[in-house]
Amino acid sequence: MTQSFDDKGFATRGVRAGQIRTPEGEHSEPIFPTSSYVFDSAEHAAARFSGEEPGNIYSRFTNPTVRTFEQRLAALEGGESAVATSSGMSAILSTFMALLAAGDHVVSSQSVFGTTRVLFDKYLSKFGIETDYVDLTNIEDWKRAIKPNTKALFLETPSNPMNEIADLAALSALAKANDCLLIVDNCFCTPALQQPLALGADIVVHSATKYIDGQGRCVGGAVVGDAKLVGQEVYGFLRTAGPTMSPFNAWTFLKGLETLELRMNAHSASALALATWLEQQPQVTKVFYAGLPSHPQHELAKKQQSAFSGLIAFEVKGGKEGAWKLVNATEWLSITANLGDTKTSITHPATTTHGRISPEARLASGISDGLLRISVGLENVEDIQADLQRGLDLL
Repeated sequence: MTQSFDDKGFATRGVRAGQIRTPEGEHSEPIFPTSSYVFDSAEHAAARFSGEEPGNIYSRFTNPTVRTFEQRLAALEGGESAVATSSGMSAILSTFMALLAAGDHVVSSQSVFGTTRVLFDKYLSKFGIETDYVDLTNIEDWKRAIKPNTKALFLETPSNPMNEIADLAALSALAKANDCLLIVDNCFCTPALQQPLALGADIVVHSATKYIDGQGRCVGGAVVGDAKLVGQEVYGFLRTAGPTMSPFNAWTFLKGLETLELRMNAHSASALALATWLEQQPQVTKVFYAGLPSHPQHELAKKQQSAFSGLIAFEVKGGKEGAWKLVNATEWLSITANLGDTKTSITHPATTTHGRISPEARLASGISDGLLRISVGLENVEDIQADLQRGLDLL
């Protein structure tokens, strides 16, 4: 039986929670690369398949390595249950397919990941699920958008890439008053910096690909919440539909959780220093980072988060031409749309992460042609500044 670490600190839970040692006495968690499991008898197999006896059945939905990751992440988020999935997008898909039905309505912030918006508009709509979009920070917009058939409020906070901050306590009260779920994508803060369940959210989703891994090695996702909605309903969808996390990826994410708090604080410190520097550059017209006193939700971010994460957006002079000129002038920053890595990356959201949504939707989300996004890694900040300066000097 696994030892409970509920009364221990975050770092201790990140290193220890969820592990069950095998008779081999291993110190590090093992990887179980098996598709199936052997039973003692026909009666034993029947008891497992019927649910009368808990335990491993088939690795699509029961695997010891994946289970350890799920239990550890749930312990860090303060949830009763977690379900690991094959990607962050499959975590969102699994949540909505498990909990919504044809005729239901979702209110989403307009400042969500572009692919999330495509999922809502192109695919969930085929199943009769309608989505309306609102200003993340305007509670009146949320109130006006709710209908009698609204079943969920969905948002990212901080948002990608604009670093907008939602008032989770206010949205939780609104969701409860209208008998709908509050679902929060906590990808950019992780539970090391923000715990939405403690602030009133019902469900948290993650792209484990990002900061939970932390080194750009694997793709995965997770859903965290209570024993019924997540432990039964979302788990039931995963068992049937199979958007399953592999044991190897789960093991990689376990190793990421061990250093999550250290890394998130380091990312946040470097990002704040870089954002402060960018605000001082004449070629930069605006910096979007919640850690800056100039950010409109800075005080709210301080209230909800212990730090501000590693994601910065900033606008440069010259629109798309100026933005591309800066990107192409860098010598070693990674030009990639992934984030949360030890390696600093830079991307142009309007033509990458948000390129599949309409120009009108991009502008409504604040994504201009001159906007760039940086995921600040763990290199020396002075070196990141010097590489960006090469591009700034050309504007």
